[in-house]
Amino acid sequence: MIETIKSLLRRPEAGSILSLIGVVLFFVFFGGVDLGTLLGAASWVNFAANLGIVAIPVGLLMISGELDISIGALIPAGSMTTAILSGYYDLPIAVGMAGALAVGVAVGLVNGLLTIRTSVPSLIITLATLVAMQGLVLSGSVLLTGNASVAVTAPEWAKFLFGQLIGGSHQVIIVWWVVFAVLIGFVLHKTRYGNWLFAMGGDRVSARNAGIPTNRMTIALFVLSAVSATFVGMCQAILFNSAQVSGGMNFIFNAIVSVVVGGVLLTGGFGSVIGIFVGTITFAIVSQGIYFTQIDRNWSNLIIGVMLLAAVLMNQSFRELALSYWRGSKQSVPRAPIQP
Repeated sequence: MIETIKSLLRRPEAGSILSLIGVVLFFVFFGGVDLGTLLGAASWVNFAANLGIVAIPVGLLMISGELDISIGALIPAGSMTTAILSGYYDLPIAVGMAGALAVGVAVGLVNGLLTIRTSVPSLIITLATLVAMQGLVLSGSVLLTGNASVAVTAPEWAKFLFGQLIGGSHQVIIVWWVVFAVLIGFVLHKTRYGNWLFAMGGDRVSARNAGIPTNRMTIALFVLSAVSATFVGMCQAILFNSAQVSGGMNFIFNAIVSVVVGGVLLTGGFGSVIGIFVGTITFAIVSQGIYFTQIDRNWSNLIIGVMLLAAVLMNQSFRELALSYWRGSKQSVPRAPIQP
């Protein structure tokens, strides 16, 4: 039993699970929240789904040792592209959706190519594309439509797949989030691409010398991150029947916090999709669950800050525990005798 517990604590998602349990217990005992009401609320689930689709690829980039903050501008870019093409110009909704995803591919390629071909850190590169895309979305919208807000009406099939409310309150994007998490989790933990990703985060030079296509992997990760952001923006435009040039900036901070709470180290090479998934849920409950409590809303940022600090400390401790176990296992393997 003790060995089983130790084995679970060595996993990257251990800290996120403990954080989630701690947050729920805090709200129940100190916030006076009914557990059934909290777990059944649609607000934090919808919040987590929109955030989670962005947080997973951001987490993959952080595992590989990179970072993408351009997502803050790509979410409104995806919304506005869909609305301008299919709302203002009255093109088929499929054209607007394809345009939104194409914007994500283009920006992801720019981020990836600049990262592998220059010595500039990805944080600075994606900061530049963040600012550039903000200006492009605003100026492009005003130039093409004369407004910073554009209406769009999607047909029933698009509403059904990307913008309907299940049960009257839960957004269909929740389904996309779960499917996306399962798919990426399988790739990360069950295929060679996941091994390559962890190797890149551990030591990129050694990974390249070992034959891992680090440049192609880096570009693919940036494209995945950008497309995920524009996909979320596209879904929001279809759901709300309109798009705004503002919004999306909070996703940068929220995604990074969710990923760190989920057990991913800022230094790279350590993390899991399960952890990111649970970390997103934890952050969503903290952000939205406080409205179900008797706690002053002004304390929410303090709770988030304490939770983030605790998560960083726990993640580092669990990583050291896992590494110490791995080293011990290596040393305990009997060596073959040296032949004379």
